[in-house]
Amino acid sequence: MRIIRYSNDHSKATLAAVTNEGEVYPLPQEGLIQLIQEANEQKVSPLSFIENFLSKSVSIPNSLDDLSLLVPIIAEEVWAAGVTYERSRDARNYEATDGKLDATTFYDKIYEAERPEIFFKSTAARTVGPDQEVYLRSDSNWQIPEPELGLVINREGEILGYTIGNDMSCRDIEGENPLYLPQAKMWKNSCSIGPAILLAESVEDPYNFDITCKIYRNGELKVEGKANTSQLKRKYDELVSFLIRDNEIFDGTVLLTGTCIIPENDFTLLDGDQIEIEVSDIGILKNRVKLPNKILI
Repeated sequence: MRIIRYSNDHSKATLAAVTNEGEVYPLPQEGLIQLIQEANEQKVSPLSFIENFLSKSVSIPNSLDDLSLLVPIIAEEVWAAGVTYERSRDARNYEATDGKLDATTFYDKIYEAERPEIFFKSTAARTVGPDQEVYLRSDSNWQIPEPELGLVINREGEILGYTIGNDMSCRDIEGENPLYLPQAKMWKNSCSIGPAILLAESVEDPYNFDITCKIYRNGELKVEGKANTSQLKRKYDELVSFLIRDNEIFDGTVLLTGTCIIPENDFTLLDGDQIEIEVSDIGILKNRVKLPNKILI
C-alpha cells in the first residue's frame, strides 16, 4: 500500500492511499503521521486501518498519472547517510584525490568504521516533490543527482515506510575540502522526495529494492544507472540508531540511505536536464533541473 499527497480540484492538499492495482482512495487525515496515530489509537496496524477504510470507500476516477502530486510527507527535517555503498566510497575518493586512487582516505575509514556518516540534508522549505524543479548551485561546476532510498521514521526511530530521495550534490565543492560538505549538500531546492511512501508492513524484503536513475538532456538519454539495496553495506536500523542517538527527531523525519548510482566523472547536470529516479514498488520521482538567475537560501 502506497500513500501519496496530491492537489485536488479545489487546490487542497489531499492524502490518499494507492492500492497495488493503482486505484486511488482519498483519505480524511491530513498526513501520514495523523493516520498512523489514529491506527495506534484503534490498536491496529496502519495497513489494516487503511484497508478497513477502503472497504467502505470509493476510489476516484483519476489514475496516479492524472494527479498533481505533492511531497508525500512534509518532513521538518531530511537527513542523509553517506558512503554506505562501495560505489559511493570510490566516487568520494576520486573527488578527494583528483583521481589518484592510490592512498587510503577518510572515506575508506568511514566505509569501514563502526560509526556511519550522517549529515543534515534539508528542511521542509528546501525540499520539493514530484515534477518540481531542483536547483543547481551557482558556484559549482560539477553537480549530480544522488538517487537514494529514503526511510520515513517517527521520533522513536521506527521505520514507517519507504520513499525515493534525490540528494543533489556538488562533487567539486565536497572534493575540495570535506568541511565544505554542508555547502555541497544544502541549498534551495537541493532535495526532492516522492512520489509516494510505501508502508513498511507492505514490504517483504527492504534490502531488495531495485533503483534506476535516468537523466535526459533535450529529450536524449544521457545517463542511466541501476543498483539494488542489497548492495548497501549498512543496515537501516544501524543508520537510524546513530541518527537518534542523543538527538531529538520529529515524527515523519526522512533519512536518505546513500547512493550507489553515480554518473561518469566527466558528467555534470545542466539547466533543463530531466532526472527520473525509480524504485521498485514505490514509483518514479521526476524533477527538472534549473539554474535560477538568483538563488536565495
